[in-house]
This record gives sequence, C-alpha cells and structure tokens, in this order.
Amino acid sequence: MNRVVLTGSLAERGVLRYTPAGLPALDLRLTHASEVVEAGAVRKIAFEIRALALGELAGQAARLAVGEAIEVEGFLGPAFRGAGVRLHLTGFQPMSSPPIRSKVQE
Repeated sequence: MNRVVLTGSLAERGVLRYTPAGLPALDLRLTHASEVVEAGAVRKIAFEIRALALGELAGQAARLAVGEAIEVEGFLGPAFRGAGVRLHLTGFQPMSSPPIRSKVQE
C-alpha cells in the first residue's frame, strides 16, 4: 500500500501548466512540523516535501494561498527524472473548508 495523509502548510505554489497530454499540472512545496512518539521518546519532526496536483485538482490547488494550512492525501512516486520522491495528490482539504478529491476516488 502506498497512501499518505499529511497536514501542513503550502510553502510554494508553482504556475499552472499543462502536461504533453494536455492535463493541468501544478507543482507545490509543502511543509510539515509535528511531534511523534518513537521508541518511547518524543521526537520533533519538520520537513518539506515536493507535491504534484494533476487534472481538476491542479486548478483547485492553484487557488490555495501560500501559507495556508491544508491536509493532503496522495501517494509517493518518483520525482522528475528520478531525483527523490514527490507526493502525488489525490485530494486535499484547506483546514477551514470541506475536502476536495480527485474524481477518480469517488
């Protein structure tokens, strides 16, 4: 299973573009900070992750404000040209709004 649910904030939003197949695409950068318990000890976690919204989600994500708190759902896949991993969004929810999901999930 490859499924990620993550809360954080939108650190960067690229320009809406189109893939060679004509799909809308939007590159994002998300930040996350939390505390978790690992091996009985509290650990502080803080990181950034690159994300990609495709299709209808790209247009909806383009309306998010940088700094906005969001919860995202998706899966991990290789980044462009194999340079690390990227979170491919299947849905997201601004923390003050109802969820927005890819129609494929419905």
